[in-house]
Amino acid sequence: MTSLYTLVLRNSRISDNLSSVDFSKFVNLNYLDLSFNSITGKVTPNLLNLNPLEFLFLGSNNLSGSLPDMISTSLTTIDLSYNMLSGRYPSWVNMNNLHVNLVWNNFGIDNSNNSILPSRLNCLQRDTPCFDSPSYSSFAVDSGGSRPIRGSDNSIYEPDDASLPVASYYVTDSTRWGVSNIGRFMDPSNGSYIIYTSRQFTNTLDSELFQTARMSPSSLRYFGIGLKNGMYSVVLQFAEIFFPDDETWKSVGKRIFNIYIQGDLKETDFDIKKQTNGKSYTVIQRQYTVEVMNNFIDIHLFWAGKGTCCIPEQGFYGPSISALSVSSYGSNGEGDSGSQRNSTISRTGLVVGVVVCVAVLGFLAFAGAFVWRQKRRRLEVEMEELFTIVGRPNIFSYGEIKSATDSFSLSNILGRGGYGPVYKGKLLDGRIVAVKQLSSTSHQGKKEFMTEIATISAVQHRNLVKLHGCCIDSKTPLLVYEYLEQGSLDQAIFGKTDLNLDWRTRFEICVGIARGLAYLHEESSMRIVHRDIKASNVLLDADLNPKISDFGLARHYKDSMTHLNTGVAGTLGYLAPEYAMMGHLTEKADVFAFGVVALEILAGRRNFDDSLEEDEKYLLGCAWHLHESQRTLELLDSKLIEFDEEEAARLINVALLCTMGLPQRRPPMSKVVSMLTEDIEVTDVDTTMRPSYVPEWQVRSFSSSYVSGSGSSAQQSSRSQISALSSSSKKPGNHRDTSPLALSPCSSGGIDEGADSGSR
Repeated sequence: MTSLYTLVLRNSRISDNLSSVDFSKFVNLNYLDLSFNSITGKVTPNLLNLNPLEFLFLGSNNLSGSLPDMISTSLTTIDLSYNMLSGRYPSWVNMNNLHVNLVWNNFGIDNSNNSILPSRLNCLQRDTPCFDSPSYSSFAVDSGGSRPIRGSDNSIYEPDDASLPVASYYVTDSTRWGVSNIGRFMDPSNGSYIIYTSRQFTNTLDSELFQTARMSPSSLRYFGIGLKNGMYSVVLQFAEIFFPDDETWKSVGKRIFNIYIQGDLKETDFDIKKQTNGKSYTVIQRQYTVEVMNNFIDIHLFWAGKGTCCIPEQGFYGPSISALSVSSYGSNGEGDSGSQRNSTISRTGLVVGVVVCVAVLGFLAFAGAFVWRQKRRRLEVEMEELFTIVGRPNIFSYGEIKSATDSFSLSNILGRGGYGPVYKGKLLDGRIVAVKQLSSTSHQGKKEFMTEIATISAVQHRNLVKLHGCCIDSKTPLLVYEYLEQGSLDQAIFGKTDLNLDWRTRFEICVGIARGLAYLHEESSMRIVHRDIKASNVLLDADLNPKISDFGLARHYKDSMTHLNTGVAGTLGYLAPEYAMMGHLTEKADVFAFGVVALEILAGRRNFDDSLEEDEKYLLGCAWHLHESQRTLELLDSKLIEFDEEEAARLINVALLCTMGLPQRRPPMSKVVSMLTEDIEVTDVDTTMRPSYVPEWQVRSFSSSYVSGSGSSAQQSSRSQISALSSSSKKPGNHRDTSPLALSPCSSGGIDEGADSGSR
C-alpha cells in the first residue's frame, strides 16, 4: 500500500472518519480521489502536507471543521466542494497555479478574510447568499459558447466559455448563474473541457447553440443564483458532436451519465446517442418541472463510470451538455433586471397558448392515451410471457434495430425465407448482427417466434448460432443473431459463390453439424429436436465452421418420453418416413435429415434435381443404389479433385445409416460423431433397411414447392406443412396439433386436445 501512486475510491460508499487513515505512510501517492462518499471528520494536516501528492479530490462528503493553514507545495488541485467545512479561508486558497474548489460549504464571510476571498465564492456557499433580494425568474446558458445568442424560444443564451480545469468554478459578473467542474481526464490529448463542431443541425432552429458543448470527466454543475421562489421549467439540450455515426471504429464511443436537479435523480445512465437512435449531430431535449425554495437551483450532471473512456482518443468521456434554460411558471408580470431577461409578455403568451392547446387537444389526448395504454398492456403481456418462458433475454428497442439496419434498407437484406427477410445490421457497440424479421405473411407466427427464443436461449454450443437478443415492441417481431460472414451452407454448395469447398472443409462441416445435433439431443439441459435440419439452416462463419440456425420449429420434451405425436412441419426431402407418414417425432428425425444433408455436401447437389435422369433425380435413392452396386464413391462431387477415399467411404456409410427406414436402426448423433472421428468402428449398412421412397407423384409435387433462398439464413419452404400426409394418418379421437410449438411437453402418455402427445 505504501508504494501506491494513484488511489481512486470515488463513489464507493465509504463512511469512515478521514483521520482513521494515516496518509503519511503513502510516501509515493500522487493522485487521491475519495469524492462522492460519506466520509466524516476534519481534513488533516498530514494529508494536505503529503509529498508528492498533486491531485486531491474529497468533494461530496461530510467533512467538517476548518482547513489547515499550510499545504504541500506539490499540490496543484484540491476539491473540497459539497462538504460542511467552516471557518475562515486559509491564505493558500489564492496561491498561483493552484486549482481549488470550495463550493457549497459553510465558510464565513467577513472583513478579515474578504481580501483573500476567491472571486464570488460567497455566492456558492450554503448560508451566505450574495444577493440582497431575489430578482431573477429565468436564465439561459450556451455551454462552450463565445457570444450571446437569442434562441427560438426568445431566451438570450449567455456564453459559457470559462476555462474550468480539474477543480474550479465560475460565477457571472451579474451573479445570475454559475458553473462548477470537478475531475481530471485521464491522459487527455488536449486538456480542453469544451468541444466544438462546424456541423449544422437539421432538427433545430438553433443550430449555433449545439456547435459547442462543455464536458466534464466527473461532475458538472450549473447553478441559478437569486431566483424568485416558485415552480420552474428546466430545459436541458444535448447533441453528441464528438462520437461520429459513420462506419468507423470511432462511432462505438459511448457517453453515459446521470442527471440530478435539486438533488433529485432525474435520469439514470443517460446516453445522448441512444436517445437519438444512434445518430450524432442530432438535438435531444429533456424538460423537467422543479420547485425553487431557497432562491437557488442546482443542475448536476454526474459520470458514474459507465460508457467508454478512450474512444476515439483519451479524455473524451463523462457528461456533456450544449445548452440549458430555466424559466419560471406563473410570472406575476415583473420582468427580470438586466438586458438579458426574457420577455414577460412572451411567457404569458406561452402560458395562454399552452392552456388553449390543452383545451382543444384534450379529447384527442385522452383517446390517444387510451389507445397507447391498450398497446402498452398488450406489449407488457407479451413481455411477461417471454420472460416466463426464457427469463430475461437481451431486449432491443425498435429504434436500436431500425438504426442498426439503416431503417431496414433493401441494400442490407441478406436473404429471404419462410420466416421473412434477414437484414445485416450494426449495433451501437459496433457488433455486426443478422436481424430476422417476422413477415406479416409468414407461416411462422408468435408461437414459433417464442419457440426460437426459448430454445436458442437455453442452449450454447460452438456449432449453434448465437442469439444476441430480440425486439417485440414493433409490428413485426425481430430476432438479433450473430452475423456469420460466409452465409448459408446451401449457397456455399449449390450457389454461385467464390467458395470452393475442398474435401477437408466438407468433412469438418459434416462433423460440426453432427456435434451440434448431438448437443441438442443428448448434452443440453433439455432434449431438443430441431425438426428442420437442411443446408439452408446451417450457417458458416469466417473460418467455415458450421452453426445450426432457425429454431422456430424446434421441440423439446422429457427424457421419459419415447416420442411426440405432432403435426408434420419441415422441408420436403429431409423428412424421416415415420414423421412424414405418422407424425411420430423423435431425435431420429433430425438424424435422418442430417444423413440427407451429409449426402448433399458430399455430392455437391440438392436432394432433388429434376434436370437429371429419372433414376438420379432423388439423391437419397441414388446413394442407396450406388451403395448396393458397390460404386459408393461415384456419388462424390466432380469438383473434388482430391479427397481421402477412406474418409469418404466412412462418411457415406454413416449418412446411409442415418437414413435407414426404421428409426430404431439409425444411430444417435453422439455415435455418429464417434464414427466420423474414428472413435468407434462404422456399423455395416443393412441394405434391407433402405427407406421407403416417396412415390413419384409426391416427388414431382414437392419439386415445384422447393424454393431456394438467397443469402444468409435463407429458407427453403421450411414452414411447409404436409397436411395431406398428416391428416391421412390421424386416428379417430386423436387430434394432432399442426402448430409447430410445444414448449411444455405433456407429462403423461395421454393426448391433450390441440397439443403434442408424448409417449413413454
